[in-house]
Amino acid sequence: MTSKPDTRVQELHLTLPPAPKPVAKYKTAVRVGNILYVSGHGPLKEDKTQITGKVGKELNLEQGKAAARQVGLAILATVKANLGSLDKVSRLIKTLGLVNCTDDFKDQPQVINGFSELMADVFGEDAGVGARSAIGTNSLPGNISVEIECIFELAE
Repeated sequence: MTSKPDTRVQELHLTLPPAPKPVAKYKTAVRVGNILYVSGHGPLKEDKTQITGKVGKELNLEQGKAAARQVGLAILATVKANLGSLDKVSRLIKTLGLVNCTDDFKDQPQVINGFSELMADVFGEDAGVGARSAIGTNSLPGNISVEIECIFELAE
């Protein structure tokens, strides 16, 4: 039996950054019934700085994947701040991952795996893996390397 998500975070020795604050006119997460919609998050680190740069230029594939994983930690911080506990999540439904990359970079899915593998580690191979899109873009706010938004189903 897999541990509950809050316990998994401790078992994996994960450190969540401070829950990010909105940088414009929006909410970081909105709950509608048993669905939690999480706004686009960047790769926020513990020191409140972001991982920046284009994948395929300033960052390689592994550094991009690490940035996507860091976005996952920021999203976990937001979910925990909004719900009080990650244990209230029953599953990840949908992920949209955006990679700030060069025109010739073609490995966006592998970059977003940094996020997806973290969610599987925390929520389990079934509940932590949902539908997903991984898209390359020529620019993201503040030159962040990766932006991810997602939708979670919550336990009643």
